[in-house]
Amino acid sequence: MARKADQYRAEDIEILEDLSPILHRPGMYTDPANPNHALVEVIDNASDEGLAGFAKSISVVLHEDGSAAVEDDGRGIPVELHPKKKVPAVQVIFTTLHSGGKFRKTDADAVYRIAGGLHGVGVCVTNALARRLEVEVKRDGALYRLVFADNGKVKEPLKKVKSVGPRETGTRIRFWPDPGYFDSPKIASAEIAALLRAKAMLLPGVRFTLGVERSGKIETTTWHFPEGIRGYFGEAMVEREAVAEPFLGERYIAAQSESDSFAEGEGALWAIAWTPEGEVVAESYVNMIPTRLGGTHVAGLREGVYNAVKSFIDHHAMGQRGLKIVPEDVWSRASYVLAVKMLDPQFKGQVKNELISRDGVKLVGQMVRDPFELWLNQHVDEGKRIAELAIHQALARTRAAQKVERRKASGVAVLPGKLTDCASDDPERNELFIVEGDSAGGSAKQARDKEFQAVLPLKGKPKNTWQDSPESLYSNKEIEAIALAIGVEPHALEGAVDLSGLRYRKIVILADADVDGSHIQVLLLTLFFRHFPKLIEQGNLFVAQPPLFRIDVPSQGKGKPARKLYALDKQELAAMEEKLRDEGVRDGAWTVSRFKGLGEMSPEQLWETTLNPDTRRMLPVRIEDGMFEADRDVFNMMMARENAPARREWMETYGNLVDADIS
Repeated sequence: MARKADQYRAEDIEILEDLSPILHRPGMYTDPANPNHALVEVIDNASDEGLAGFAKSISVVLHEDGSAAVEDDGRGIPVELHPKKKVPAVQVIFTTLHSGGKFRKTDADAVYRIAGGLHGVGVCVTNALARRLEVEVKRDGALYRLVFADNGKVKEPLKKVKSVGPRETGTRIRFWPDPGYFDSPKIASAEIAALLRAKAMLLPGVRFTLGVERSGKIETTTWHFPEGIRGYFGEAMVEREAVAEPFLGERYIAAQSESDSFAEGEGALWAIAWTPEGEVVAESYVNMIPTRLGGTHVAGLREGVYNAVKSFIDHHAMGQRGLKIVPEDVWSRASYVLAVKMLDPQFKGQVKNELISRDGVKLVGQMVRDPFELWLNQHVDEGKRIAELAIHQALARTRAAQKVERRKASGVAVLPGKLTDCASDDPERNELFIVEGDSAGGSAKQARDKEFQAVLPLKGKPKNTWQDSPESLYSNKEIEAIALAIGVEPHALEGAVDLSGLRYRKIVILADADVDGSHIQVLLLTLFFRHFPKLIEQGNLFVAQPPLFRIDVPSQGKGKPARKLYALDKQELAAMEEKLRDEGVRDGAWTVSRFKGLGEMSPEQLWETTLNPDTRRMLPVRIEDGMFEADRDVFNMMMARENAPARREWMETYGNLVDADIS
């Protein structure tokens, strides 16, 4: 007999043991600056009960002793024994990684089908990094209590405290952060207030309250936006003078037949307005999780809005000869709030500050463009004011680029013959890809956006320049080509350096995702660290992350077309294959291909995975504050010819522990 969606029982908690991985590497699971993220994980669980339609009130209290409490009037976490673990389900959720009630995404009636929880890690992090954590659950006519202490150990087993009314349900969690795991043990109340205010907008039917205890008294603030995003955005824009009324919209896939690419319930809610000056509002959310660094959903909004405005400008013949409108011209003065619902979003890291799902661009772009085009043509006067603001931004950008060009015109720029340059003269927008090999260079030239992306292919592996003097660098033609292309002379970190000739805001190392590619990356990083350190200090250098594997997934019937997925490495491949199994795709149905090099990718694949600013993954190369000398010592040990014995000793001692990343 099928169960109803509103029944929430122990068998709904799926185990995907031990909290030691969190304690060993807390930075992989939370933000070590303060316990805010640990608190947010608890708030997200309560909010998901509101999203599912069961919680109407959620309150957060920040106590003077440094603890925080979150209470909701949802259904209450299941307390009966878990069928596999043979301990209460509520205990499983707080002590077992990859457990929870949010993995079942394929059931049409699953109440957590679209929710923030993805990995079953969230409140385990809170528990692991807490000196003490108390859970109180009201359900089935009783109040239950469970207490953990000393970073996740059961202190008081689950027990029934008293009877309550049959309609009294909900969960209350209070935890005391362990100061040993955070730079500051104090919760930043302003951030939590902003989060609760935003969640009140995203959940119009739920009232959110924040209480802050001071001198034994709790001062409370409550947020409730019955009008949802309209009231919220209007309040955010109250001191900003927009050139037109805000464009508000909401679209979701109502039935699978509407889309071959997206599932029922996926879609977006947005509000957007343009102001000629002042700071802009920029807020984005995925399944109620704030994405402070944006991501592919914001890229989709930008793309949909840009295409609509560009179409409006062309339709009304507002363009000027020789003036090209680019997305940033339309976007730079836009204030927006965007809330997206996705069935299975992918975030960058457990903190979930940035969405990296490539489908996010297409989902939001197709949701927004048609309604916005219709709105512009129904509000022609307001549309023209928005278009005029974009044209004004384009003229200002063009004038700034011309000034830079005139300033550099005193000398004749000699560019390397291998360089395939971009059309734009705006260094702030332009990108240079230093590519491994002529084959990959050819693919990159076809795949790039010719307007602002340049390609410089290298022949063979670059020279190790660690011990070269600046005067001898140009004896190597590959190194000379790099220096001439970027327009900056070799220099030291100390002293004044003339960077006015820099031709590209982003210089991107693009090599194969294999051992040889990693070696080329190291040699180029050595070149820039030793001879162009100001470019690293300024944030100009990046490393592209092309995928190593392609997964071809066949069609799974109506509404589930064939797909091509890309994985950066074996770890991501394993995670994707596990996800396919969870979706019901049988083992062996998909095929995995390994790219031997960038040259094997078609231009379309290279664009989508590695070059497209909206969907690519790139690592910024930075030197942490005060770490330049330490980094130089490491480079010296690894790259100096006379240090071979030290390198050998280091590799024998630490080689098996290396988990390298560039960030």
